[in-house]
Amino acid sequence: MEKMPVLFIGHGSPMNAIEDSTITRQWKMLGKYIPRPKAILSISAHWYADGTYVQNLEQPRQIYDMYGFPVQLYEIKYPVAGNVLLSKRVQELLGTEVSVNNSWGIDHGTWSVLVHLYPEHDIPVVQLSVESSLTPQEQFAIGQELQLLRSEGILILGSGNIVHNLGMVDWDNSGGFPWADYFDKWVQESIVEKDVKQLFQYKKQQYGGYAVPTPDHLVPLFYCLGAVEATQYDLRIINDVRVLGSMSMTSYLFTDKK
Repeated sequence: MEKMPVLFIGHGSPMNAIEDSTITRQWKMLGKYIPRPKAILSISAHWYADGTYVQNLEQPRQIYDMYGFPVQLYEIKYPVAGNVLLSKRVQELLGTEVSVNNSWGIDHGTWSVLVHLYPEHDIPVVQLSVESSLTPQEQFAIGQELQLLRSEGILILGSGNIVHNLGMVDWDNSGGFPWADYFDKWVQESIVEKDVKQLFQYKKQQYGGYAVPTPDHLVPLFYCLGAVEATQYDLRIINDVRVLGSMSMTSYLFTDKK
């Protein structure tokens, strides 16, 4: 089987789940472009936990881990199945680094994207937590250990945002502040040049403190980069835009070089 790609999505506001925009239309196109996966392993910024956990429920619950949005958003249903075999496979690959934890669910970092990629909710989904205490290098290493899943029909999906500073959101700004543009482009150049070591030092970058005041939304990218590290990948950049001043929607599709 051809290796599945690895996808990092800048998911932005939960409202993207119910909006028809240039951004969400790109997600819809991706769902048709990517080879159909057997299942999806989602690494969402919103399961930012004290350990590395995987779900193993046949029917994980959809959770609405956001507050203060219009009622229409909470009416979105994405009743996706889990995949026990994928959960076991993750445990085999990660060993003692991972444990089963079903206290979470399929959060909006996952379903707000998948509702556009796979609107029929007919592909099983398992979430893997982002472990908060790990270094970028250690998160990258977990991604490396998950690489074999790509040869087994599994789509690895990282969901977060390269730039994510809610404290500086400007609702009247349809683009990005100069510092947000600069940091997003710096990350993009590092990925194009395959300079992962430079990315590990993002806190030292000129605008790192503004762009990444907390690491939760950036670090799913490190898991994704680990999952493609051993290959000469082709790169497709999607939704290369900043919104609300302080949020990046930039997304990356990594595929094996033909």
